[in-house]
Amino acid sequence: MVATQQGIRRLTQYAHGGGCACKIPPGELEEMVRGLTGDTHPDLLVGLDDGDDAAAVRIEGGLAVLATADFFTPVVDDAYDWGRIAAANAFSDVYAMGGRPVLAVNLLGWPRDVLPLELATEVLRGGLDVGRAAGCPVAGGHSIDDPEPKYGMAVTGVADPNRLLRNDAAEAGLPLSLTKPLGVGVLNNRHKATGEVFPEAVASMVALNAEAGAAAVAAGLRAATDVTGFGLLGHLYKMARASGVSAVVDAAAVPYLEGARASLAEGFVPGGSRRNLDWVQPHLDASVDLDELLLLADAQTSGGLLVAGEIPGGTVIGELVPRGERVLQVR
Repeated sequence: MVATQQGIRRLTQYAHGGGCACKIPPGELEEMVRGLTGDTHPDLLVGLDDGDDAAAVRIEGGLAVLATADFFTPVVDDAYDWGRIAAANAFSDVYAMGGRPVLAVNLLGWPRDVLPLELATEVLRGGLDVGRAAGCPVAGGHSIDDPEPKYGMAVTGVADPNRLLRNDAAEAGLPLSLTKPLGVGVLNNRHKATGEVFPEAVASMVALNAEAGAAAVAAGLRAATDVTGFGLLGHLYKMARASGVSAVVDAAAVPYLEGARASLAEGFVPGGSRRNLDWVQPHLDASVDLDELLLLADAQTSGGLLVAGEIPGGTVIGELVPRGERVLQVR
């Protein structure tokens, strides 16, 4: 029988994992799409090649259309909060490329014979409220009967094609800014295991990255990504590799949510975080201990933006340098 918390169905107990920690490991994903990159369509601005957050295509009228889809299993037990988190996470892909969302549609998988439809309504209500906060209509979507609950969105956005934020445009000499604290991976893992609720983590995950993306564009910056399932180190590795630079992280400067370190010490480490670290380890030169590296590789859900440059509200956590022997350095 699935555990309940104060009489409420614990949604996290109906899924094998939770949030962006459920992503296919980065190394496996890259192998999967290896032969699918290199699309040469003349209007395609950003495709699969460098693992950017969304695809971008040029259309008439001097605009770029951005397209993304993101969904996952429950990361928290509260249905409304899960809907908000999943929606904020999906919108983040558009903000991370310097765009604004203009339309979103729901993606829902629901075990209709196991969980009441009223809970699904709460999930969708959470997504709708985040759409309203983003100034973006949420209209329709697609649903299936699924053994595990899953929710997310397909989001369409627009951007200036000459001011896109991309993975391959980071330059040596720029600082690295992070706009949200890390730690939601270990806190969500603890929530799943114990039922403890972490309001600060929920508040971080539902916060939109709209202001951060707009600030990066306004500052004339060119490279950014959001920090989600591959962790800070995984997403930073992809950006630095694509840009032909190395990245140096000052571990002491990285902000964390309250309780993250304690949760790590008590063993609440998602499997996805360990896989992230395994993936970047051959490309990493580190002078900090394993626990610090696991936090830096922690699989985030709806994390902040990682920007090549300095923006208001961001924390400078390191810098980009000319390509060295290792793509990543942690000090």
